[in-house]
Amino acid sequence: MKIAIAQLNYHIGNFEGNLQKMLAATASAKEQGADIVVFGELAVTGYPPRDFLEFDDFIRRSEEVVATLAQAAVGIAVVVGAPCRNPVIEGKDLYNSAYFLADGAIQQVEHKALLPTYDIFDEYRYFEPANVFNVVQYKGKKIALTVCEDIWNVGNENPLYTICPLDELAPQEPDFILNLSASPFSFTHANSRIHVLKENIKRYNKPMFYVNHVGAQTEIIFDGGSLVMSPDGKVYDELPYFEECMRVYDLEAVQQGGVHREQPKEKMTLIHDALVTGIRDYFGKLGLKKAVLGLSGGIDSAVVAVLAQRALGAENVRVLLMPSQFSSDHSINDARALAQNLNIQYDIVQIEPIYKSYEAALKPHFAGTSFDVTEENIQARIRGMLLMSISNKFGNILLNTSNKSEAAVGYGTLYGDMAGGLSVIADLYKTEVFELSEYMNKDGEVIPINIITKPPSAELRPDQFDSDSLPDYDILDGVLYQYIEKRQGPKELIAMGFDEKLVHRILKMVNRNEFKRAQVAPILRVSSKAFGMGRRIPIVGKYLN
Repeated sequence: MKIAIAQLNYHIGNFEGNLQKMLAATASAKEQGADIVVFGELAVTGYPPRDFLEFDDFIRRSEEVVATLAQAAVGIAVVVGAPCRNPVIEGKDLYNSAYFLADGAIQQVEHKALLPTYDIFDEYRYFEPANVFNVVQYKGKKIALTVCEDIWNVGNENPLYTICPLDELAPQEPDFILNLSASPFSFTHANSRIHVLKENIKRYNKPMFYVNHVGAQTEIIFDGGSLVMSPDGKVYDELPYFEECMRVYDLEAVQQGGVHREQPKEKMTLIHDALVTGIRDYFGKLGLKKAVLGLSGGIDSAVVAVLAQRALGAENVRVLLMPSQFSSDHSINDARALAQNLNIQYDIVQIEPIYKSYEAALKPHFAGTSFDVTEENIQARIRGMLLMSISNKFGNILLNTSNKSEAAVGYGTLYGDMAGGLSVIADLYKTEVFELSEYMNKDGEVIPINIITKPPSAELRPDQFDSDSLPDYDILDGVLYQYIEKRQGPKELIAMGFDEKLVHRILKMVNRNEFKRAQVAPILRVSSKAFGMGRRIPIVGKYLN
């Protein structure tokens, strides 16, 4: 038996587009002699469809796609993920299902049992968990058909669920396992995924074919990395990251094993490619083309400019250099040099005259006060207004350049440097931004070295540096990582050796600035715990505030 796994970039709600991709892959798999072609979880609708699932028309159109795919399943079986109506009145109205299509018809439908409801996942909001488990029989083989999370409840010290679906299927003696997944990217997830699959192989001793999505859906990015596992516990093959791909495998060869092919997993390569994919698909799937951003001469905007140019092409990226009376000459020169290196359009707009007009208008109302953060924020908001003017006039979407360290502690101005339609690097700590900049320069200097080496500064007052307001980023990011990603509290952080006063100060800044993060553009997710839909913290909470 030959099995094709199709790793595709779907588009949520684009039924015709998704259908055409799958029909083309089915035809190609059939030409290559495959007996079965396997697509991802909820491939018909795209993942995650969220509240679209509450529209009857959405489900009806999904059913029409499944019916069309069934008609194409002649001489080859098609396995595809799609929602399925629950005929029982009690419980949720839908299942998250795997359809087995063959001989021009729907032959069997198996439902997902383990519904993740954590971090970015919210599946129990929509779906009823399966409580019946049956193998699929096809061409003399018994197939265990599973969906994503169904294989993730093994090898855990603290399991989330009370059952393992494959334990329920094991007595029926399946010959191999198919898993339809939509498993989002984080830079550690590829290793975690392989670990989970190896635990399944150790437990069930069956070949496994695991197919994942690729591409971005707003802030969620899928890296692909679909896997074929042999019973010897080795990765028989791992598909490329961030590329559509289809490969056909001989089941007997996979059963025999002895082959071990994995993709390299360097952190900055993965993050770079994920962010480029995130920008490209955000623009492409929304029918957008051109981006704009403010280029300050600092590291954050430099990294975003490079990512945008690589995602969209130099001809589609425009930057504004907006110096004030506090901007250094080297910042202007560094920004200009970067724009020239990238061959992108740049314009220089002096903001001091605009700032002076604001200062004059507000002078009678600010009488008796001195220069403070208010005047700093006015400068940031002037820049935001200028960038949004270019966006409105020419249709360039504004890219936000805030990093995760700044977003965490509120070191940014609402409606100023926090403006934008997409937050590109807000899931990268400042120290990681520096790492990424060095990676970008690995084949030659793209980002001028002075941008990387000079001390970070917002340049909103004379001789200003980030270190005036924040701890050193090496220390700050260490605390933030343990608090945000690892959910460590103050006692645990202090026990790790962090200064007690500093810990309390940083945690208070994080929690007090939740209101700012609630208003920012979608943040491309590259870590295991990004700001946004996967981290739900009350704005008015008293805890650690």
